[in-house]
Amino acid sequence: MIARALKLPRRGVSAILGVTIVGLLVLAAVFGPSIAPYDPLKLDFMARLKGPGTPGHLLGTDEFGRDILSRLTYGARTSAWIAFATVTFAIILGMIVGILAGFYRGWVDRLLMMINDALLAFPGLLLALGIMAVTGASRDAIVVALGLAYAPAVVRVVRASVMSIRQREYIEASFVMGNTELVTMMRHVLPNCVAPVTVLATTMFGWVILSESALSFLGLGVPPPAPSWGNMLASARPFITQAPYLIVLPGLFIAFTLLGINMLGDAVRDWLDPKMQA
Repeated sequence: MIARALKLPRRGVSAILGVTIVGLLVLAAVFGPSIAPYDPLKLDFMARLKGPGTPGHLLGTDEFGRDILSRLTYGARTSAWIAFATVTFAIILGMIVGILAGFYRGWVDRLLMMINDALLAFPGLLLALGIMAVTGASRDAIVVALGLAYAPAVVRVVRASVMSIRQREYIEASFVMGNTELVTMMRHVLPNCVAPVTVLATTMFGWVILSESALSFLGLGVPPPAPSWGNMLASARPFITQAPYLIVLPGLFIAFTLLGINMLGDAVRDWLDPKMQA
């Protein structure tokens, strides 16, 4: 219906919705302190468990009288920062290992891929849980744990691309011109890996937000009272019958964020892959 009304292809509508949802997430992350009506840590026991639509509290309050809208806004900031830092760390680490493995091949490839496959054998969230159990709960620990958990997927994608690129004539021409291996990798190999890694990064952004919420829900994520969508869900469990909105609202924010990121990822894939544009 929307596609017909706007005379746009369905893919175009999906891309617009994805950009809109992700744009709202970025807006909340950057301008959270200006958008939030209250301090997310401010306690008001006289306003405990006020439902959505309460004057002065659009989405209600929690068990400590803290404004839900403010906490959701700051939670978006927390999730976006952790997701961006984690994806950046995973992409950088994965590209370095993937390029080295695919370019040099031989024993270097076997050694690196043996370690990578060992990490890949563990589910990402389970590996992150193990690391977090050792390092403790903090934002930096979450970034490192999830980055190490998702880097093996980047290594696989980059290695496959590099092994194909390594056979091209312009790589041999680069060596004939006297370029070193480092110059050849940086100038000719790395730029050709950007497209598949970009598509993977958009998808990984959603994975990280979901994993961070799961870790926070289990008590191994962002330590309270700092707001995150995961620990908001965890703290709302005792009040599921008395105030179900405490669980519904963070759950909806997580669901719509993942939906928008997936839509944006599909749009980026279609844009970067000529076959999908046909």
